[in-house]
Amino acid sequence: MPGEDAAPGPELPSREALRRFLREASGRVGKSEIARHFGLGVEQRPALRALMKALEEEGWVPEAGARPAGGGALPEMVPLEVFGTDADGEPLARPIRWEGRGRPPLVLMRPERPGQPALAPGERILARVKPLGGGRYEGRTFKRIGGGPARILGVYQEGRIQPTDRRQRQEWSVAPADSLGAEPGELVLAEALPGSPLGLRPARVTERLGPLDAPRAVSMLCIHAHRIPEAFPPGALAEAERARPVGAEGREDLRALPLVTIDGEDARDFDDAVWATAEGGGWRVVVAIADVAHYVRPGSALDGAAWERGNSVYFPDRVVPMLPEALSNGLCSLRPGEERGCLFVEMTFDAQGQKTGHRFGRGLMRSLARLTYEQVQASRTAADAALPMAEIDALYGAYAALAAARERRGTLDLDLPERRVLLAGDGMVRDVVPRQRLDSHRLIEEFMVAANVCAAEELERRHQPLLYRVHERPSDEKLEALRQFLEAMELGLPASDRIHPRDFARLLDQVAERPEARLVHETVLRAQSQAEYAPDNAGHFGLALARYAHFTSPIRRYADLVVHRALVRGLKLGEGGLEEAETARLPDTAEHITRTERRAAAAEREAVERYLTLHMASRVGGMFEARISGVTRFGLFVTLTENGAGGLVPSSSLPDDQWTYEEAARRLSGRHTRLSFSLGQPVEVRLAEATPLTGGLVFELLGATPPVPGARRSRIRRGPPKGTPGKPPARGARPR
Repeated sequence: MPGEDAAPGPELPSREALRRFLREASGRVGKSEIARHFGLGVEQRPALRALMKALEEEGWVPEAGARPAGGGALPEMVPLEVFGTDADGEPLARPIRWEGRGRPPLVLMRPERPGQPALAPGERILARVKPLGGGRYEGRTFKRIGGGPARILGVYQEGRIQPTDRRQRQEWSVAPADSLGAEPGELVLAEALPGSPLGLRPARVTERLGPLDAPRAVSMLCIHAHRIPEAFPPGALAEAERARPVGAEGREDLRALPLVTIDGEDARDFDDAVWATAEGGGWRVVVAIADVAHYVRPGSALDGAAWERGNSVYFPDRVVPMLPEALSNGLCSLRPGEERGCLFVEMTFDAQGQKTGHRFGRGLMRSLARLTYEQVQASRTAADAALPMAEIDALYGAYAALAAARERRGTLDLDLPERRVLLAGDGMVRDVVPRQRLDSHRLIEEFMVAANVCAAEELERRHQPLLYRVHERPSDEKLEALRQFLEAMELGLPASDRIHPRDFARLLDQVAERPEARLVHETVLRAQSQAEYAPDNAGHFGLALARYAHFTSPIRRYADLVVHRALVRGLKLGEGGLEEAETARLPDTAEHITRTERRAAAAEREAVERYLTLHMASRVGGMFEARISGVTRFGLFVTLTENGAGGLVPSSSLPDDQWTYEEAARRLSGRHTRLSFSLGQPVEVRLAEATPLTGGLVFELLGATPPVPGARRSRIRRGPPKGTPGKPPARGARPR
C-alpha cells in the first residue's frame, strides 16, 4: 500500500561468501555477474562497489575474473604488492595472496609507461604477468589498486615538483596550501593526490629535506629514493647506550697476541683483526671478529632494527650503519689499545696454502695497531720503523701461500676499478678517481675468505642451521649472450655444461693488454648470477668453493651476525646463540637481507653516479675519449676513459640515416652512411648535458674508430637533427 515501506531486498553477501563465489566461478566475473548471482538490485550497486574495492585491496580481483593462485602458477591477471627493487632499480613484486606450495613467485615488473610515476615499495597493483621460468614472472601494470599514496621524491619549484628519478618524466603540481612552506630548489618528499587525468597531477609535500645544492643532498636523496631506514627506534638506541665492555670470564685471553686491523683510510668501523706466524713449514693464522652477538640478542629492539636494515650503507660523505654508533664505532669496533670481545678462528695451512685444520673460540683481544692498506703496501718497498714489520712480513708470507692455492683452484677475479669520490672541506666534489686495488687488499680478502669457509664447514659439521653465501653458475641464456659478444672479438668460452671459473680467468688474461679489457670485464660481470643468501647450500661459483658463509663483518652485515649466533650455539660458547624462532625464519631472513644488500648496492652506485654528474656539470662542452658500453634502438651508452662516467648518446644526435639495430651483434648500422657502432668501439664524444637533478649525462658523438682493426677513424659530420629540417627536436623527446 502507498505509504508503507517497501520489502527489503536481499542483503549484501558477506566477504567470505563473495570470496567463495569468486573462488568457484569459472570464466569472466564482473559486477553484473555478482549482482545477478546474489539477486542484488540497482540501489545496492554502490555498496557492492565498496565491498569489491575492499576485496581488491586484499588481493581479490572480481572485475578481471582472476583469482589467487592455488596450484603453483599465477593467472594471467593477478594482484601484486611491490616490495623492493632489483640491482637496476626496477620494481620487484609478489602476489598479495598465495595459496600454492613453497614461496610465492617473484614478479619482475617492466618499466612504467612514460609520464607514469614509478612503482614504489608498498604499492598494490593489478598486473598482467607471463612466466619467465624458474618460478619468476614478468609483469606489466594494468592498474594501481591501493597500498598507500604514490611516494614522490623531487625538487620543489614554484608550485611544481620535478622528480629526481630519471624514469619519471611527469612533473607534479602543488597548491600553496600543500607545499609545507617549501622553498624553490628544496628536495622534498610528497604524496600523490586524487586529480583529473588531464594536466599535471596534484601532490602534497610531506617532508622537506633541504636544498638540492647542499653538500649532503646527494646521499640524502639516495637514502630516501631507496627507502633506507635512517633513524633508529628509541628502544634500540637505549639498548646500545646501556651496553658495557665485556669481561674476561668465559673467554680465551688473546690480549698478548699482536693482532692488527687493516682497512681503508676512510674506514668508519673495524670489525676484523688478523695475525700470522710461520709454523712447521706452513702457517698459523688467526682472524678475530667483533663479538656483536654479545650485544645484539635475538628478539631485542637492537636486533629488530639490525634485521630491518640488513646491512650498513656507505656513501662518500656518511654511513647509514646497521647498528647504532655506540656499538658500530664504539664497543664493537676493534680500536687499537682497547679491550674488545671477539669470536675468532685459528687456522693452519701447509706451505702450499692448503688448510690442515681450524678451531673457533670466543675471546678477549686488544688490537696492536690500526693500519691502512696504503701503509701496509708502502712497507713492502720501504720498511717503516713505526709499523709492526714482523707482523706484516708474516701476514704476507701466509698470503702468498693462500694466493697460490687460490690460483690452483681457479677462481673468477674481476678486477674492475671502483670509483672513489673525493670531497672538499665544504662537502663539494673535488674529484672522482679510481680506487686503487693493492696486494694489501688481496691479503685481507684471502684471510676473510678462508675464515668464511671455516665457518660454513664448522656449522655443517655440527649440524647447525646457517645462512650460506651462494653464487650459482651463470644461466645458459646469459652464457649464450656472452658468447655472441665475444665472437665479435674472436674470443670464446667452453660449452655451458662444463664451464668453470678458471675459464673466465683465462679469458680475462687473454684480453689483459687489449684496449677493450675493461669492457670485457664488465660484460663478464653482467653475465654472472647475483650472489645471495640462502639456508640451503648451492656453492659459490665465483670463488670455486663447495660451501661458503659470511662470518667476518657482523658490524655491517646481518648475515654474519646470524652465523656468529649459530657458532655460539653449536660450540656452546655462552649466551647470545641462535634461537629456535630465529631458525624457523631463516628462509625469510635470507630473502630479506638479499634484498637489503641489493638496495644498498643500488643506492651506493647511484650516489657515486650523481656525484660524478655534479663533477661533470662544470665541463659541459668538453671533449672526451670513450668506449661504447651499450647499444640500443634509441642510442648508444658510452663510458669515459678518464673517470668511468657513463651517459647516453641519443639516436637523434647521430647522423641522419636509416639505422638498423642488430640485437645479436649489439650493433647499430647506418644504411646510407655505412657507419656502424658496436660494443667496445672507441669513440670521441662531447658532453652536451649534465643534469644533477636526475644524475644523467647526455653526449654527442664526434668521431669513432671502426671496429675493424686498422680502419681509418671517422669524423661525424654534424647536420640538422632529425625531425623538421632546420628545427631541433623538442627537448626531452624520446627518440624512436
